[in-house]
Amino acid sequence: MNPQTKYSETELVALLQQRDDRAFSYLYNNYAGALNGVILPIVNDEETANDVLQEVFVNVWKKIEFYDASKGRLFTWLLNIARNAAIDKVRSKSFRNSKSTVSIPESGEANVSASVSQPNADFIGLKKMLGKLKDEYRLLIDLSYFQGFSHDEISKALNIPLGTVKTRIRTALIQLKTML
Repeated sequence: MNPQTKYSETELVALLQQRDDRAFSYLYNNYAGALNGVILPIVNDEETANDVLQEVFVNVWKKIEFYDASKGRLFTWLLNIARNAAIDKVRSKSFRNSKSTVSIPESGEANVSASVSQPNADFIGLKKMLGKLKDEYRLLIDLSYFQGFSHDEISKALNIPLGTVKTRIRTALIQLKTML
């Protein structure tokens, strides 16, 4: 592959649907870092993150014909696949059995900045925005989006009603949206 080669999103998708190896290499070289940045904070293990990343690209190769440009950009589609794969991995029985149980601190205090302060371009400015949220919202966003806990798991661990967890997360997301 010529290192100078650049594809528009439309060209890239068309070539991927034709099973072009060079286009797939281009996709991997240009998107793997960002996708790994989404996966790693969820699985918290570099080796597992690499395995999930590989699974994501195999999935993309097999399912590229299902990509619909009218529903969103290719990058957004890839991010959703990566995030869902990472969450599926964390929730899998084999993953839970292989890792020691990570508990949510009983005090309800979490080190949100530890997971958000990853030196990753995807999180630039996000730490500052999360810092503007109330602690209760910041904790729930961290547990849900960065650590991969389900709403039900958060509800049980923090002893908060499920409806309250969902409402607070929704409120936090609305506040983040207005900050953007």
